[in-house]
Amino acid sequence: MQHRKPIKSPSSPHSTQPTNNPKQIPTLKFILIAMATLFSLTILSLLLFFTLSSASRHHQNPRNNSSSSSSSPTIIIQEACKASRDPSTCKSSLTQSNHVPVGATAQQVIQAALWVSSNNLIKGRAMVQEVLKQFNGNKNGTTAANNCIELLRYSEYRINLLADALPRGKIKDARAWLSSALVYQYDSWSALKYVNTSSLVGQTMAFLNSSLIASTSDALGMLMSYDVYGDKTGSWGPAKTERDGFWEPPSASGSGSPGGVPSGLKVDVTVCKSNCDYKTVQEAVNAAPENNGNRFVIKINAGVYEETVRIPLEKKNVVFLGDGMGKTVITGSLNVGQPGVTTYNSATVGVIGDGFMASGVTFQNTAGPDAHQAVAFRSDSDLSIVENCEFLGNQDTLYAHSLRQYYKSCHIQGNVDFIFGNSAAFFQDCLILVAPRQQKPEKGENNAVTAHGRIDPAQSTGFVFQNCVINGTDAYMALYYSKPKVHKNYLGRPWKQYSRTVFIRCTLEALITPPGWLPWDGEFALKTLYYGEFENNGAGSDTSGRVNWSSQIPAEHVQSYSVENFIQGDQWISSIL
Repeated sequence: MQHRKPIKSPSSPHSTQPTNNPKQIPTLKFILIAMATLFSLTILSLLLFFTLSSASRHHQNPRNNSSSSSSSPTIIIQEACKASRDPSTCKSSLTQSNHVPVGATAQQVIQAALWVSSNNLIKGRAMVQEVLKQFNGNKNGTTAANNCIELLRYSEYRINLLADALPRGKIKDARAWLSSALVYQYDSWSALKYVNTSSLVGQTMAFLNSSLIASTSDALGMLMSYDVYGDKTGSWGPAKTERDGFWEPPSASGSGSPGGVPSGLKVDVTVCKSNCDYKTVQEAVNAAPENNGNRFVIKINAGVYEETVRIPLEKKNVVFLGDGMGKTVITGSLNVGQPGVTTYNSATVGVIGDGFMASGVTFQNTAGPDAHQAVAFRSDSDLSIVENCEFLGNQDTLYAHSLRQYYKSCHIQGNVDFIFGNSAAFFQDCLILVAPRQQKPEKGENNAVTAHGRIDPAQSTGFVFQNCVINGTDAYMALYYSKPKVHKNYLGRPWKQYSRTVFIRCTLEALITPPGWLPWDGEFALKTLYYGEFENNGAGSDTSGRVNWSSQIPAEHVQSYSVENFIQGDQWISSIL
């Protein structure tokens, strides 16, 4: 920890001794008048200074001001950048930005870090647009570049939201939004990785990684420290995780009743095969007003709807009401084996607009187990609620990509990494089933239920499973019991370095192998991930044979993973409010 030198008090003026010499009286009177004038000007200057200082802080979060507020920018930059994963580069970029004023507060230095990130985003997007021109006629390259541009648009949108959230004290919101901005930036870089066929693509990737992603990570680390330590920038430091013995203090009791999709919603439009407002789900979504503050409820009558559905960023508070799992079915078969199709684009239903809700719907991808990545449902919808829905697929069934998501009483089926992404997703009372995935199942397989993709320790993301059942379909369990030693199933594996997944009071059936968790590739992420279990039951819940890089959640910290604390559900989920 770096300590600041104390500010010295100004030297006291020399005292003037009184005199009785009459010749000195006019001189003394002049001196006294001058001193009085100087004193008045000093008082006026101080009043003006404090008035301006008060005005500049009028809209800031009412926390104690940082002890660096009267210091030069260098000191608070040094202290704030201790929260970065690369302090020296952080200090250099903030200093060169000239956006940290003298006497800066903690919030002002975070805003400066966000400015650096936004400036890099603009440059990065311009570079990607040049890459797009170069890919003219190349289907895979064009798809990758277009995905990059779209993802950077989402990133910019989320970063811009912080300008209002921080002064209003919405720190958890700010962290969730900036965590997602980092997801989109990383995925932009990752998309180009598979089409890196020129020096221009390589240069663009290098900039996205070393400048854009790095500067956003700096700001995110500062936000986490600010959330934990407030304005005391001297206490800021690198983001810590549970593997470091650090749990963020709970902000709510976690005793609220589970909520879900509200009952009695008024239907705005109906979808069915005939005699309804619309024949396709996408047509109904298109009819929803943009940036709507009210819910737009789409009733989807029983039937099979073979279509690809997209709910864009501007379509907020869209609600799907179906007639029940297996009755209202939205199905598709896009997969990465098709030209120009990525995992992201393969989703049968993809949601970006915030506040999405769904109940009584089956989301399906029928591509088959040999098609590799084939997503049934992808969500980037913040504060989304999905209840009594079904997700059917094989590899990568449910892509909980980013932001805060709540799944209640859902059925999720697949085999390889079939619940994956980098969101803060809470699964409550869900049935999670492993399905057969190969033409010659007698050879056996390794299946992982989850693959969480947290890339930065400051991201407020992870998967929480509470009161869920992990089992296999009837067809899979018949295979399993025929030869248990070759059919191995794991709770998860680390897709990215800081993967985080916990199972709390779940039923883990016999198909879960004793080690419990599967490595991704050698030692990758085994020292930085957090995989936790707490009070699970069932034949697969015995932890005596678990891998030594998984954990048992201490009882005093299990509340950190409540729906209220992990995704702030008490602020937005109906009946928890």
